[in-house]
Amino acid sequence: MSVESLFLQFSVEKLRQFADRIGFCLGKLNEDQLWARGGENENAIGNLALHLKGNVSQWILCSLGGHSLRRDRDGEFAARGGFTAAELSADLRDTVEQAAQIISALTTEQLTRRYEIQNYQVSGVEAVYHVVEHFAEHTGQIIFATKMLTREDMGFYRHLSDPAHKEPVP
Repeated sequence: MSVESLFLQFSVEKLRQFADRIGFCLGKLNEDQLWARGGENENAIGNLALHLKGNVSQWILCSLGGHSLRRDRDGEFAARGGFTAAELSADLRDTVEQAAQIISALTTEQLTRRYEIQNYQVSGVEAVYHVVEHFAEHTGQIIFATKMLTREDMGFYRHLSDPAHKEPVP
């Protein structure tokens, strides 16, 4: 398997994993928790879900996949409701699946081509890397906020406490 293939496959796997974790978190929240903000300079979990959908749409679906851009970035952060957790989860999963199809099919030429995205000049590799990195950052915020709001452990790493789990020998 080529380095290119490994990079693309791992990127798709991580986006799907993060979308699953966000979906799990969204399923734990009531509407008040979904749109709760600690202050005006903070984003609710609902805003972060909208923002991730917008970011993936702009950077992958539109810029690398040729779809038309229909993003309202300011609206992603201004929203104070209007979407349920189930709607946000389904929309985000759908967007990630569309992106997964595009990322999986990228060619060397597309990965090395230069794109202008949000006034940045980036290669296709940089665009994919940005999206995975950005998605990871906000996934962590959503997990942290969900833990704070529900006072529950999400259990994503529970398997590491399993006595049968063996740490690799250095």
